[in-house]
Amino acid sequence: MVFLSAGYKVKLYDSQPGQAARAIRDMRRKLEELQQNQMLRGDLNVEEQLALLSSYDDLSEALKGTFFVQECVFEELEAKQSVFHVVENCVGEDVILSSSTSCLLPSNVFSRVQNKKRCIVSHPVNPPYYVRLVELVPHPETLPAVMEQTYALMTEVGQTPVRLTKEIDGFALNRVQYAIIAESWRLVKDGIISVEDIDLVMSEGLGMRYAFIGPMETMHLNAPDGLEDYLSRYKDGMQRVLSSFGPVPEFSGNEAKVINQEMCNFISKDQLSSRRARRDQLLMGLAKLKK
Repeated sequence: MVFLSAGYKVKLYDSQPGQAARAIRDMRRKLEELQQNQMLRGDLNVEEQLALLSSYDDLSEALKGTFFVQECVFEELEAKQSVFHVVENCVGEDVILSSSTSCLLPSNVFSRVQNKKRCIVSHPVNPPYYVRLVELVPHPETLPAVMEQTYALMTEVGQTPVRLTKEIDGFALNRVQYAIIAESWRLVKDGIISVEDIDLVMSEGLGMRYAFIGPMETMHLNAPDGLEDYLSRYKDGMQRVLSSFGPVPEFSGNEAKVINQEMCNFISKDQLSSRRARRDQLLMGLAKLKK
């Protein structure tokens, strides 16, 4: 939906017949909700944006006239490789091939593409209409112009792109996220804190500042004379605490069962849909505030 806000024609294709058309029907409901909440991007109303959408059950037809292809299949390497192997044979040499993968390395995702110079990962964050970050991760052969064109496109449609200079397992967002998850898991597993309270550490603590500034700026602002002053005051404590971290959790076995049960006692499985809806409403409010 983010591409519609800038007036681009968007073609949807899905290997399952009729799925792309169903996706457009779902988008109508979402766009109408956004318009009601005055969060619809761009100058076009819902009907004008929907007029830019079309669905296809034939991939070659969907790819005609495209300049940017965004693959959004499930996070399975062979599936993505197969998609790009087919797509490359249906588009011109100047068409950018982009993957939504959240942590698969571009060198693996695009391994079956002949012209890797126009390949890039554009990893959005869920839900992308409210959480605007997009990680741009180049293949080792990606041309600088492809990075710049993709950066410009994502900026134009209202996203917030960040450039990685080279590929790394997990990219930036998931490497930071997994570090938080791992320590949170260890604290719960070791009986230090409950799942409910560790989530409050983020939502009512770190998350409050991180919604607007990141960890580097936080350090810079948290000492009278900036980052150098912060390091002189706190680096020994940071090193001591970091050295006490345990091994990477297995996220399986009995510890997983115990933590899963505690999580389900906090939020039961039949509450998941309503909690996701609550999450999206809260993110919409935050996005409106940041806007």
